[in-house]
Amino acid sequence: MNKEIYAKSTKQLLIKVPEITIFFWIIKLLSTAMGEAASDYLVFHINQYLAVILGTLGFIVALILQFKVKRYIPWVYWLTICMVSIFGTMAADVAHIVLLIPYWLSAVAFFIALIIIFWLWFKTENTLSIHSIHTKRRELFYWATVLATFAMGTSTGDLTAETFHMGFLASGIMFVILFAIPGLCYWLFGANEIAMFWIAYILTRPLGASFADWFGKDPSASGLGNGTGIVSVILAIFIVILVGYLSTTRKDVQEKTNKVIEKSNMLNIERES
Repeated sequence: MNKEIYAKSTKQLLIKVPEITIFFWIIKLLSTAMGEAASDYLVFHINQYLAVILGTLGFIVALILQFKVKRYIPWVYWLTICMVSIFGTMAADVAHIVLLIPYWLSAVAFFIALIIIFWLWFKTENTLSIHSIHTKRRELFYWATVLATFAMGTSTGDLTAETFHMGFLASGIMFVILFAIPGLCYWLFGANEIAMFWIAYILTRPLGASFADWFGKDPSASGLGNGTGIVSVILAIFIVILVGYLSTTRKDVQEKTNKVIEKSNMLNIERES
């Protein structure tokens, strides 16, 4: 009986997010770019309302699937990230195009929402570490944070490229530089690992979206004119290849953290019995 309880407990508490490796950052950047291109393609090539409905349904289904699994599964996790990317882009675009909210105002609003989520998360759990996502409540905070970063990043990227008239390429280069700063601060000066991670994570959205827009948008909009559909398909292929590789090699599974959790669960069960 105790073994059954232990097995059930460990399944429920295994880490639900990947280890932070170079593969994590590569796929994260690809997914942000793909979400931007895919959202633009859907909105401008089918009925806009239908596109938003499909994006919302895809986001909900992927999120339910992510919460349903008991451990980190690469294709489930990254499918959810991609759906969040598409949905977050649509949410920011709806705020600007439909509700006529300026990019700077929506960026500020999403930033405030992100700060509130971080505050509630830390106040409740006393940590913002990605290595601690092993309860449903922490997972809820995590995905709320991810969604806020995507929406805010979309507005911020459009703000610099269009409102500030920097163009997509210049915006992308600027965000590359900003993205590198947290890593340098961590490696050179020992800055707080969790804070640097989330700053870099937030910046991946406008970075990836800026380059996706540069490759896909028409030259009249400071793009190269390759087409958002083609860009989204190419990026999706790269994502599938990398996720397939990680599914096979398990290079991004937090094995050590899971073993610590399992050992802790075993000790707790032994005490109770």
